[in-house]
Amino acid sequence: MLVAAVIISTSSVWVKLTDMSASAIGFYRMFFGGVFLVVLCVIKQKILWRNLNTIKWLFMGALFFAADLWFWHRSIQFVGPGLATVLGNVQVFFMTLFGYLFFKETIGVKFFVGLVFTFTGLFLLVGLAWHGLSANYQLGVVYGLATALAYTGFMLCLRHVQSLPNALSPMVNLGVLSIICAVILLGVVLFEGDSLVIPNLKSWISVLALGLLCQVLGWVLITKTMPHLAASIVGLLLLLQPAMSMVWDVVFFKRPTDWVDVIGLAFVLSGIYLATMKNKQPKAS
Repeated sequence: MLVAAVIISTSSVWVKLTDMSASAIGFYRMFFGGVFLVVLCVIKQKILWRNLNTIKWLFMGALFFAADLWFWHRSIQFVGPGLATVLGNVQVFFMTLFGYLFFKETIGVKFFVGLVFTFTGLFLLVGLAWHGLSANYQLGVVYGLATALAYTGFMLCLRHVQSLPNALSPMVNLGVLSIICAVILLGVVLFEGDSLVIPNLKSWISVLALGLLCQVLGWVLITKTMPHLAASIVGLLLLLQPAMSMVWDVVFFKRPTDWVDVIGLAFVLSGIYLATMKNKQPKAS
C-alpha cells in the first residue's frame, strides 16, 4: 500500500512533464493502461463479458472518468501537480454526502470536523490570495474541485458495477472501463483538434509511466493490499498520495511554499483523514 501511494502520487508529475494536450495525455494513459489490463486478464483467463447492463454501467463510469481526467490534467497545468491533487482528493466529501442523500448512510461528527478542517486548509492554500491570482490559476482551482465531483461519479459507477450479481473481477472492470474511457477521450481529442503525436522521449516515458505504473501497478497494489490492512492504516497511507504530490511539486517544479501553505496542507490532509475514517475511497487519478 505504501508503494502504491508513492507510485500514484507521481501521476500528476508525469502529466506536467508531458508536452501534449491534457486530453491527449488522458487518452494515452487510458489506452496503455487499459490494453495492458485487458491482456493481463486474458492471460489469467478471466471472463471479459457478462451482459449489457454491466457495459452500461462501465460506460457511465468511463464518461465520469474521462471528465475527471479532462478537468484534472488542466488543473495540473494551471495550478501545479500538488494543489491539483489535493483538490481532487476532496471527492471524499462528495462521496459521503451522496451516500447520505441517496443510500441513507449515516454521517458522523468526524465528517463535519473533517469538512471544517479541509476547507480551512483550502482557504489557507488559495483563499487568502484569491483576488491576486491569475484567471488561469483561479480556473485551475475550479477544475480541481470539478475533478473531485467527476471522480465521485466514477467511483459510484464502479462500486455499483462491482456489486451486481455475477460481477466481473475488479481488474476486468477497470480494464474494460479504461478502454471505453480511451475511446471517449480519443473523440474529445479529435473534437478539440489536438494532436495525438507523442513529440519526444520525455513524453513517451511520461505517458507510459501514467498508463503502466499509475493506472495499472498502482491500482493493482491498492486492490490487493487494502483488504489485509486496518482501515485507519489504509487511510493514513493513502494520504501520502496528495502529500507526496505536493512535495514533488515543490522539489521538481519549484512551487513557492511558505509556512501558511504547510499549515493549510496539514489542515486539508487531517480533514480528509477524518472524513474517510469509515469510507475509504482513494483518489488514484
